[in-house]
Amino acid sequence: MMKRLADEAATEAFGARLGGVLSGGGLVFLHGQLGAGKTTLVRGLLRGLGWAGAVKSPTFTLVEAYELAGRHIYHFDLYRLSDAEELEWMGIRDYLAAEALCLVEWAERGETVLPPADLIVQLEMCPPGRLVRVQAGSTRGNALLELLEK
Repeated sequence: MMKRLADEAATEAFGARLGGVLSGGGLVFLHGQLGAGKTTLVRGLLRGLGWAGAVKSPTFTLVEAYELAGRHIYHFDLYRLSDAEELEWMGIRDYLAAEALCLVEWAERGETVLPPADLIVQLEMCPPGRLVRVQAGSTRGNALLELLEK
C-alpha cells in the first residue's frame, strides 16, 4: 500500500488509522531518513489509541513505554545502537511478548537480533508532504495490511 500524506496532521491521522488495525499487538518497523516523520506517525498512533501525554522520540533512551487500558506499547529508536547485541542486554525478548505492540525506528540496526516485522512502514519526504509505503512482513502482517487498505 502506498499513500501520500499532505502534512504533519495527515501523518498523525495515518498513524491513528494504523493503530486501529494493530489492536492485538505486533511488531512494526518504521523506516525513513531523519525527519521523515516516524515519531510523528507514532504520536498519531498513540493519540488515536487514547494517549494524552507527551510522545517523544526515544533516540537517547532507546525505548519509551506506554500503557493504555492494560495494553503495552513500546516505541524503540535504534539509531544510536552501536551493536545489535545491546538489544539482548536490554531484554528485547521481554518487550516482544505476544500481547505487546512494538514500534521500531531504525530496525536495520538490530536486524540480527530482531524477528521479522509484521508490518514495514517506509516514510519518505516528498515535499510538501511525505509518502508512506506499508508492506507485510508476516502472515499476520498480510491480514493487518488488508484491514489497513479498507
